[in-house]
Amino acid sequence: MTQISTESSVSSSDPDRSSTPKPKNALDAFFKISARGSSVAGEVRGGLTTFMAMAYILLLNPIILSVPDVNGQHLSHAQVTTATALAAAVTTILLGVVGNAPLAAAAGLGVSNTLAAVMAPHVTWPQAMGLCVIYGAAIVLLVVTGLREKIMNGIPMALKHAITIGIGLFIALIGLVNAGFVSRLPDAAHTDTPLQLGVNDNLQGWPVLIFAITLLTIFILQTRKVPGAILIGIVVGTVLSLILNAALNIPDATWGISVPKWPGNPVASPDFGLFGHIDLFGAFSSKGMGALSAGFAVFALVLAGFFDAMATIIGIGTEAGLADEQGRMPGVSKALFIDGTGGIIGGVAGASGQTVFIESATGVGEGARTGLSSVVTGVVFAAMLFFTPLAGMVPGQVAAAALVVIGSMMLAQARHIEWADREVAIPAFLTIALMPFTYSITAGVGAGVIAYCAIKAGRGRWREPGVLMWGLTAVFLVYFALHPIKLWLGVH
Repeated sequence: MTQISTESSVSSSDPDRSSTPKPKNALDAFFKISARGSSVAGEVRGGLTTFMAMAYILLLNPIILSVPDVNGQHLSHAQVTTATALAAAVTTILLGVVGNAPLAAAAGLGVSNTLAAVMAPHVTWPQAMGLCVIYGAAIVLLVVTGLREKIMNGIPMALKHAITIGIGLFIALIGLVNAGFVSRLPDAAHTDTPLQLGVNDNLQGWPVLIFAITLLTIFILQTRKVPGAILIGIVVGTVLSLILNAALNIPDATWGISVPKWPGNPVASPDFGLFGHIDLFGAFSSKGMGALSAGFAVFALVLAGFFDAMATIIGIGTEAGLADEQGRMPGVSKALFIDGTGGIIGGVAGASGQTVFIESATGVGEGARTGLSSVVTGVVFAAMLFFTPLAGMVPGQVAAAALVVIGSMMLAQARHIEWADREVAIPAFLTIALMPFTYSITAGVGAGVIAYCAIKAGRGRWREPGVLMWGLTAVFLVYFALHPIKLWLGVH
């Protein structure tokens, strides 16, 4: 994908800035639309595309958070749906207005799964949401002190490119798995092969065909340089799904979470019953998880939230052409601050912590370069407070095709890495490979950082990485050894 130069790539000492287009109006001036080589139409198209790619969260998050807490209490499905839409709308609009970056945020699946699987069996739901608020506040503190941006800027450029590539492979794998094109072999299969094509090495079902048609449609439109290729592909795939589903009466279970059918009543009244229901420090008491266990839980959430968002912002910012030659983005501290605030917003709303979504890359692929696209995405999330049933019309297989397309585009960053230099290539390889192979962005970043510093030390150049990189190495060593550390301390 052709990089779009921005105002950040122009040296502040360069007196000739006449090449920067003059803003056409107040909206253009505020979001720097022309300066970043974009247009209002491109931003709107990108915002809509991002929403369609991540609308599934409105259906999936309530399912994840449907488990009982320690007292056997369940969260209301309608209330979680409202909370999910509300928190996503607020956080995403703030990312656009304050951070002016094409980023969208919603309930992080990692956070939600941790709350449901790890914390809910030991704490109440208000206590779990209180932990979200605490981890969000901790990340905000890291941003305010400037530490988060220093860490982000301190990562070597080769690793930043590797992060972008790794995220590309990661979201491509997510798309292939969500589409059913790739699946995990069941444990009963007794084989060393972890993944397979479709089911039993065969592609099965109409949804997989829809995925393939949508994917090829987008690829063909892109090669023909048709504006809005991803959005057009998503619309075509959704319409085709609606037609096939109605004509063939395909079982709902075949589609998964999102079934392409017109809802009987597209209007739904929002239920804000979860808003403000938090117990900030209850999880640290003897009636909760206990101080030590709750502390480890917050540490895990902070670490994952910190590096997942950082890596995602680096990857998307680089793909959008918003980074300079050192990989630094203009106004990144504001975007990082809002991302951290998302943990607080999500906890207060009752939706779990908000984090920047990888699916933001789909909007970038459609031309989004500014925060205006985020405002568009956030406004649509806000509209879903009243039209939640409509979000289920886009099948996951169609959205998955967009993820695979974006993944293929992000691999273009590989040309910037000196693969012949093993000192650079090895950490880059580990970063790229471990993101999809471990299904974890944090694990990929951690492996790359540790390998980079270890190789430098092994060559007697241990001063080169700098204090921040060595500090990150220590943190990631704790991250990878967290289980034995907890066993040593007697924490379950």
